[in-house]
Amino acid sequence: MKELKAQVLYRLENYEDCYKVYKEVIKNTHDEYEDERETNLAAVIANLAATQSKVDVPDLRESTYELVYNAACSLIGKGQYIEAEKKLRLAEKLWKEALEDDEDEILDEIHILKVQQAYCMQMQGREKDSQNIYTSILKEKPTDVGLVAVANNNMAVINRDQNLFDSKKRMKNTLLDELDHKLNSRQKKIILMNNCLLALYTNQNVLCNQYCDKLLAKYPDAAETVALIKAVSFSKDNKMAEAVKTLEEYSNKYPAKQLYIRLAAVQLYLNQGDIKSAVSSLEGLSGENKFRPGIVSALVSLYLASQDRDRASKILEQTVDWYRKTKVNASDLTTLWRQAADFHLRGGESTVAAKSLEELLKVQPDDKKTMAQLVIAYAQFDAKKALALSRKLPQLDPVTDVDVLESSNWVMGAKVIKKVGAKPDPTSPGTPTPGTGDVQKQNKPRHKKKKGKLPANYDPNVEPDPERWLPRHERSGFRKKRDRRVRTEPVNTVGKGTQGAATGAQDQFDITKMPSQVKTQSPAAALGEGPRQSHKKGQGNKNKKNKRR
Repeated sequence: MKELKAQVLYRLENYEDCYKVYKEVIKNTHDEYEDERETNLAAVIANLAATQSKVDVPDLRESTYELVYNAACSLIGKGQYIEAEKKLRLAEKLWKEALEDDEDEILDEIHILKVQQAYCMQMQGREKDSQNIYTSILKEKPTDVGLVAVANNNMAVINRDQNLFDSKKRMKNTLLDELDHKLNSRQKKIILMNNCLLALYTNQNVLCNQYCDKLLAKYPDAAETVALIKAVSFSKDNKMAEAVKTLEEYSNKYPAKQLYIRLAAVQLYLNQGDIKSAVSSLEGLSGENKFRPGIVSALVSLYLASQDRDRASKILEQTVDWYRKTKVNASDLTTLWRQAADFHLRGGESTVAAKSLEELLKVQPDDKKTMAQLVIAYAQFDAKKALALSRKLPQLDPVTDVDVLESSNWVMGAKVIKKVGAKPDPTSPGTPTPGTGDVQKQNKPRHKKKKGKLPANYDPNVEPDPERWLPRHERSGFRKKRDRRVRTEPVNTVGKGTQGAATGAQDQFDITKMPSQVKTQSPAAALGEGPRQSHKKGQGNKNKKNKRR
């Protein structure tokens, strides 16, 4: 009867009570079915690990394929995927050795092991390897509908928001009625959640809301996920008011899940520039959530952005008092204490700052900076405490030369101070002895500066040319050397030259036949006209010959 009760509890997923029953049965029963009972106990332990149960469980033997497989499932539940993958490979080896003759039975069980191995790879980030395994298994068309549903679901997870057509086709295999008896509640919950996300990605908002309502009805602990998915659905349609309203409703209805729901609402408020509503939403958090370091930091930033320093100081003071009363482990709150103390010290609130520094000093008793800040805070309202604590601070360095620091030479820089404060070492080479310094100065040769040489034709009575520093071609009296080959004045070439040249010359000087776009040409285009000037030079030479005749 107890074994039957254990089986019923296992189907009801009441694993803790099932574990107690199996433990009692194994303790009081000794027969040839001990291996089967131990295998069932290992399966219960694996599910306890998957549900994050805190029940202390013993280490079982791993002498058979089933025990090794259940041990691997237990490691998967704990998140130890590398070790679980090794166990699964060992279980595959043991299974092949146990059933060498029946290949069909080996293949059915190997599919289960392979899917578990692919899941371990997927959780390690090796998505390509896991995808290849899922694809190869699905091509063989296994008869286990539960196995097919899990493999297709995991393939859709790898696709994420890409390749939605393939994901939609695969997720159809996860909505079959016969899966109710093949999968446990955790698997069915995850599959339904993924269908909600797929409907969201494909912009099927009506279907998405239907799946969300179904998910919440079956699994009330999924309220946080449902609220976020619905809010995203409204946001994609630019219905921000409905999105915020949905988040606030779910936050008030499910206070245990309110943290992330309210944070999503705060994000939407800030996107719209509504700081006041964002602050109000954060202030609505209850219990420990309100005094989390990240929440307090966000509130202080929003208060300061609203120019409300008093409320920022008040929330920091409330946080310090809350942690002092609740005696929460403060090992990870050092940053909070430090920031609160600095904030109150800058605002002149020494008494409040001292509370934060006292808590910080309990965590870091040897921190001299904290001790010094606490002395400064005590000095504002309790001189005795400040004096008593100041005695624990280290003494100043006695090697410091106060006379050198107070001398007037510090204005001239550190090098001068070093020269003044340094004493000559008589043993060092090159150090002058007393009485020899003047002799060395007298014997040191002096180099006279030579006068510059003047030009040979220099006349002191004549004033120097003020343009003598300019290049010759830039001086005012410079005249360019005349070149007879190039004429600078326009020459009347009409009627001169070879036959037919007169008409071209007339066109050249006829303004009505000039190009109309000469003024608008760019400098680069103007340079292109250069080769045409060579024709004029040739005409000039011919004209000279004609004149000589």
